[in-house]
Amino acid sequence: MNAPTETLPVVVIGAGPIGLAAAAQLIARGIEPLVLEAGPAAATAVREWSHVRLFSTWSEAVDPAAEKLLAPTGWVRPDGGTYPTGGDWAARYLQPLADALGDRVRYGAQVTGVSRAGRDRVVDADREAQPFTIHILCADGREERILARAVIDASGTWTTPNPLGGDGLPAPGERTAADRISYRVPDLTDPAARARYAGKRTAVVGTGASAFTALALLADLAEGAPGTHTTWILRRGIGGDTFGGGSADQLPARGALGLRAKAAVEAGHATAATGFRTAAVEREGDRLVLLAEDGRRLDPVDEVIVLTGFRPDLAFVSELRLALDERLQAPVGLAPLIDPNVHSCGTVYPHGVQELSHPEQDAYLVGMKSYGRAPTFLALTGYEQVRSIAAALAGDHEAAERVELVLPETGVCGGAGLFDQPETAEDSAGDCCSTPAPATLQTGIGAPAPSGGC
Repeated sequence: MNAPTETLPVVVIGAGPIGLAAAAQLIARGIEPLVLEAGPAAATAVREWSHVRLFSTWSEAVDPAAEKLLAPTGWVRPDGGTYPTGGDWAARYLQPLADALGDRVRYGAQVTGVSRAGRDRVVDADREAQPFTIHILCADGREERILARAVIDASGTWTTPNPLGGDGLPAPGERTAADRISYRVPDLTDPAARARYAGKRTAVVGTGASAFTALALLADLAEGAPGTHTTWILRRGIGGDTFGGGSADQLPARGALGLRAKAAVEAGHATAATGFRTAAVEREGDRLVLLAEDGRRLDPVDEVIVLTGFRPDLAFVSELRLALDERLQAPVGLAPLIDPNVHSCGTVYPHGVQELSHPEQDAYLVGMKSYGRAPTFLALTGYEQVRSIAAALAGDHEAAERVELVLPETGVCGGAGLFDQPETAEDSAGDCCSTPAPATLQTGIGAPAPSGGC
C-alpha cells in the first residue's frame, strides 16, 4: 500500500452492531474509521425489530473494544445476565457507542457503489495500489465520492428479505397481495398490528427463530382474541430438530423459543402444513389462498407473514472482485462452515480474516452479510470477525489468525433436510463438517475454484 493510501480511513458501511464494533476495533488499533449509515440514527435496522428479544444476554451483546471506548463517557453496562430487546440494544448500547464515535459516523449516507479508484473490476493494472472509491447518496440528494484504504461492508441483509415463492422468486400474485403480506415479526403491542391479526387466520411461513417468535406471539394473542389461528407453513417436514435444541441449547432463550412454538402447535393455536413450497398466491374475496408446487391449496387466510430468511444486497459491491459461494452468496472460505445443505448447526467455528478474505485485497463482508443466505448468525460471531480484520489491517497477523471466541451450541447438529423429508433425531446427530465443500462462484476474477473444507 502506498503512503497516500495509508492516510485514508477505513470505510465501514453500516452503523449496526457489527459496523460500530468494527469502528471500535479499528480505533483500538490506531486506525481511523469512517462509518457510513444510510439511516438517520445508529442501528436503524435493529430499531425496526425493537420489540423482539435477543437470544444473547447483555454480556454477549457488547463488543469488548466498544466497551473500552464507552468507558470514559460514564456508560454503565447493563446487567450481563439479562436479555435486551432490539430497542434496548439500540438505545442503551448502540446509539451511545455511535455518539462516542462522534464525527466518525455519518448518517443519511447511502452507499451506492464501491470500486477501486480509476479501475473497474476488469482492470488488473496497478489495481491494489489504488484506494477504494465509495460513492454515496446523501439525505439531501447530493452525491459524493469518498476514498478509503479498506472497506468493511457491515450493511446487513435486513432490507432484502427472501420472498414467499418456494423457488426463491416472488410467487405469482405475491406482489399484488403486498397489502396482506408482511416480511417482519409483528409487534403485537402496537394496537394497529394487534387489530390486523386479532381474530384472523394468518399463515406464517418459515422454520427459523423469527417464525418461532411469530407463532408464539400469535398463540398469546389467540388466548384473548377468539378466532385467531395460525397456519404454519414449512417447506420441509417436521422432525426431531424442527423446534431447535430445546433444553440442550446453550443459549437458553433460543431453546425456550422453540419450545414455545411447539406449545403453540400442541395447544391447537397453529396447524402445520409440511412440505409446502408456495407456487402462487390467489385472491378469494378479501382473503388469500396459497397454492403449492404439488397442487395443494390451503384454506383461505386473512394475512401472511413470510419469515424465510434474508439475502445480501450485492449490487453496490458488484465492481469488487469477490469470491462468493454459488449457493449461499457468502465468502468461499466461510460457506462450508454454515451451509444448511450440509448441517443445521446454530453455531459455526469462530472465524476471521482468513475465511473472510477475497481476491479484492482489504475488502470484507462482515456480520449478517457475510453469511449470505445462511441463517443462525450471532453477534458474538461478528465481533470476532471484525476483531480479526482490524488486527490484519494493522499488520498484526498473529492476532488476526488467533481464535478468541468460543460459541455456544444449539443442541442440534447434522443434516438440515432442506427439502421435504423430515429427519429423525438420530439422523441429525452427525458431524457438521463431514460433507465435502460446495462448488464456488468467484465474481470478477474468472473461473470458479474449489473452497476448503471444515
